[in-house]
Formats: sequence, C-alpha cells, structure tokens
Amino acid sequence: MARGKLSDKEWHRKSAVEFFNGTWRLLEKRRRTKDEDDAMIHGAHASRFHWGLIGKPLNWSIGEWQVSHVYAVLGREEPAAYHARRCLELCKAHGLADFALAYAYEALARADALAGRKADFRKHVAAARAAGEEIEEKEDRDQFFADLETLPGYGRR
Repeated sequence: MARGKLSDKEWHRKSAVEFFNGTWRLLEKRRRTKDEDDAMIHGAHASRFHWGLIGKPLNWSIGEWQVSHVYAVLGREEPAAYHARRCLELCKAHGLADFALAYAYEALARADALAGRKADFRKHVAAARAAGEEIEEKEDRDQFFADLETLPGYGRR
C-alpha cells in the first residue's frame, strides 16, 4: 500500500479501513479458496492492528468482533471465543453500548454455538437480544436482529 504524502495516522487509518473492507468482501463470498481464508484471517488481524495504533475503543471493539467473526465463519471456535471475549472486555472497559455491545454478545453466542456450549449460548443470545433492543438507530437495530437470526441454532432455542 503506497504511503504517498499521508501522515502516519492517515496511513494507519487508510490501512485499517482497506483491510477491514477487504476482509468483509471475502466474508461475503459463497466459496473461498484456502488462500482466501488465510487472507481473511490476516486481513482482519491487520485491520485490528492498525486501529489499535490510531483508533478509538469503538474501532478496537469492531476490529475484535470482525476477527472473531472470521474465525467463527471458518469453524475455529477457540480464537473466535477469544476475540469475542476481547470485544466484550473493550465494551465494558470503555462504556461502549449500542451496537458494539450487542455484537459483542452475538460474537460470544456464535463461538458458543461452534463449541456446543448450549447454556452459554442461551445466556449470550439473551444478552445480545437485550443489548440489541437498546440500539438507538432503527436501521442498525434491524440489521443486528437480522444478523442474530444467522446464529447456528438460533431458531431452536
């Protein structure tokens, strides 16, 4: 990525956004190669790294959520759970609520579903739903509940 005349902060922000968006494009693909799966992992971590240098707690939380989500999509429960916990820790440490908190619980529930932790899954889904109800913007709230519906086993509570 060319740095040009960007300041360090501008370059890190641009990098964080580009890696995040590139990872999201890979997540949206119906079929990925092993190399694309690896690129998704590395891209999510790279985005989180750059946000860690210049972002704010909300950026860090979203970054941890994306890393967790990538691992969940790839069926890797342990790193999915680790980054979901980090996401929630950041929300609690910095007083983040709204969609950030709701998605932290969604990430935990998704990792629980992968690991077969039924009681934790139910607990985190309930927390996600409660936090989701507090999302201020209707569009964000609707998107959150649509995403919650994609949890494995969500309809069979």
